[in-house]
Amino acid sequence: MPHPGLWLIVPAAGTGQRMQAECPKQYLRINNRFILDITLSRLLDSRLFSGCMVPLNAADHWWSDTDASTDDRIQTCGGGCERANSVLSALRALEEQVADNDWVLVHDAARPCVHPSDLANLVSTLSDHPVGGLLAAPVADTLKKADRGKLPEIVGTVDRSQLWRALTPQMFRYSMLVEALELALAEGQPVTDESSAMEFSGNMPVLVEGRPDNIKITVPADLDLAGFILSRF
Repeated sequence: MPHPGLWLIVPAAGTGQRMQAECPKQYLRINNRFILDITLSRLLDSRLFSGCMVPLNAADHWWSDTDASTDDRIQTCGGGCERANSVLSALRALEEQVADNDWVLVHDAARPCVHPSDLANLVSTLSDHPVGGLLAAPVADTLKKADRGKLPEIVGTVDRSQLWRALTPQMFRYSMLVEALELALAEGQPVTDESSAMEFSGNMPVLVEGRPDNIKITVPADLDLAGFILSRF
């Protein structure tokens, strides 16, 4: 039986409203490079992947200016209204190229600081796992639960001993991920990442500890932080 292939999906159809920018956050620049270009090059330079699919927004007019748009390792497809729809669109676009047992790694476009050693560790750790899993970081801060007041008041301190921050990439078998996303969407189940869809389907992923500096760029202050992290690699 051939060894399962590895495929990359990087959803890039989001609008990044919290950045308060004139373009989606994946098209903001760090050191004069698009965040999306940095993210894709860091992953594809690993030479682990058989191919890559990037779902794009129908109104996207920035992609053609990226370095990635001329990379023959990368294909694009139409994205959806939510992340889960975009990932499912990409999976369907890959249908004729992948085997059911192949691995698919989904990574956030706005997470350019993923470290090559974390990527390699994720792939090697999960290579024989029946379900798959994701990079994650144990929660280090004290967590407070609050009410919904205008000035939130603490109602308790949360035990963090079993809490982790979900990161990406998240790595699952092609057919299992398709079925999990279809089920979650059909049932109206909230899907904030691929792991949550797998959990809803009854297939429990494992956590592979990754570096906490694998940050997701969400607000303007994250740009400077990401630039600093990248300068240290």
